[in-house]
Amino acid sequence: MKRHNYIEGFSKLSREEKLKRLAELTDDSESFVNALKSYRYRDEALQKRFEQFSENTVSNYHLPFGIAPNFLIDNHLYHIPMVTEESSVIAAASKAAKFWYQHGGFQTEDISTLKRGHVHFMWYGRPGDLEALYRKFKETLKDRLSDITRNMEQRGGGIREIWLSDRTDDLENYWQIGISFETVDSMGANFINSVLEKTARELKEESERHDPGKLEIIMAILSNYTPESQVQMKATCPVDALEALDDTLSGAEVANKFCKAIEIANSSVSRAVTNNKGIMNGVDALVIATGNDFRAVEAGAHAFAVEKGRTISLSQCEVQEGTFIFRLKMPLALGTVGGLTQLHPLAARSLEILGHPSARELMKIAAAVGLASNFSAIHSLITSGIQKGHMKLHLDNILMSLNVDEQMKNKIKNHFKNQEVSYSKVKAFIDGEL
Repeated sequence: MKRHNYIEGFSKLSREEKLKRLAELTDDSESFVNALKSYRYRDEALQKRFEQFSENTVSNYHLPFGIAPNFLIDNHLYHIPMVTEESSVIAAASKAAKFWYQHGGFQTEDISTLKRGHVHFMWYGRPGDLEALYRKFKETLKDRLSDITRNMEQRGGGIREIWLSDRTDDLENYWQIGISFETVDSMGANFINSVLEKTARELKEESERHDPGKLEIIMAILSNYTPESQVQMKATCPVDALEALDDTLSGAEVANKFCKAIEIANSSVSRAVTNNKGIMNGVDALVIATGNDFRAVEAGAHAFAVEKGRTISLSQCEVQEGTFIFRLKMPLALGTVGGLTQLHPLAARSLEILGHPSARELMKIAAAVGLASNFSAIHSLITSGIQKGHMKLHLDNILMSLNVDEQMKNKIKNHFKNQEVSYSKVKAFIDGEL
């Protein structure tokens, strides 16, 4: 392995100079440079736009952009753009969408859209003095912030609530000012952080006038924990309808095993985390396709799933009077304007495919895709097992890596139709050892 040397001023190098320096670390410099150049856009204006999304860009990293069709959500049909590299995610979502289309689709039960952020600070004085300072400060705060909030308020958003939190039981001298926001169709991160940072500056100035030296601002930042920006989605069907999913189990048996699988996720952290990851397979794929922040969505969802100190399932299921009911409740802070939603050409096309949804509508769509993904995953687990579908796609990937011709591909697929698939076994078959 070649040793890396410190690169002085890497960010100041041109794109070609960056590539040259990186190529020095590789086994075949020419091949490396050609490969990275091949994934750039030929349209230089488009390439420069992509390079502005991040820093030190030397190429583009491509992921498959696919469609999961026929999602019926609140009686409206959607064809869902999804960006993912994981085999079977889109196929699984599509399969679930087809089943639920025949049974009324997905229905929104509840939705809320408030986001929050905090000014984190230390107070080295009497609590009563701080509370008096805060009461006076709060009276004028919205006026002080009006230069930032005016445009958002004209769009129907803005600050909704302001509160003071005593956190000294958690950390000595630690307090928070919390603010909740409505950001309408934007995710609103820049707006929220601008409001919070100005609040921090104004609070510091106010405290210095009345109680100098007693208040220390630590930071001001939005929270990706958004329990007040959430969706509850459900899908229902007669228990007997579940018979169509498997020819070895009755509808009642499928429903029973399905609910037991959710009970296990509520009892076992190991299973809960994997169950929720399966939900996020679908949610993340849509979030990425629409130019939203999948990392923020992931962080918020997994925190939301913690109850009484342990992780449980974001999805729940029950049977009531012969009806199978499958639900998902999760936080989602999404936007359809601002950020990459319009700047990234495919993100803009994704929103176009979806019919230019509002942020609330996109939240519903994401929740439905998450519920569909979870439904397909659990159905596979309680019937044929998860590997049956994965192995077919895994075999395709193996054949692609081995550069097999079409005639041999057909022979291999026929041989492994009902057998366990592995790279070594496929290679052995090609070499005539099987």
